[in-house]
Amino acid sequence: QLQLVESGGGLVQPGGSLRLSCTASSATLRSYPIAWFRQAPGKEREGIGCISSNDRFTYYHDSMKGRFTISRDNAKNTVYLQMNSLKPEDTAVYYCAVQKDVQGMCIMTRDPMVGSWGKGTLVTVSS
Repeated sequence: QLQLVESGGGLVQPGGSLRLSCTASSATLRSYPIAWFRQAPGKEREGIGCISSNDRFTYYHDSMKGRFTISRDNAKNTVYLQMNSLKPEDTAVYYCAVQKDVQGMCIMTRDPMVGSWGKGTLVTVSS
């Protein structure tokens, strides 16, 4: 079963940057559209954005536009989330998940289309 693994989280000061990685140890991600989500303490999981399998299409929720960038390197079997100008309210556990492919575009779904949620990676923004 496909299992994604998130990494790169940690403690960062407000205004700082962090790049998260999403990979799969026993499968290739190149065929899948991948999205990033996050879940802050006491809140529901929310979507950040999504990237198509061929890297031609990205989508971001309105509230995530500007500071977050999703990219992928299929040769390295990795999808990235670049986060800039981080704020304390960005503190959360960040997850990646396989999403739905519709005519080459990435359509975000509430739950992973393939596999299950991973453990995520914790990002703490604090001074």
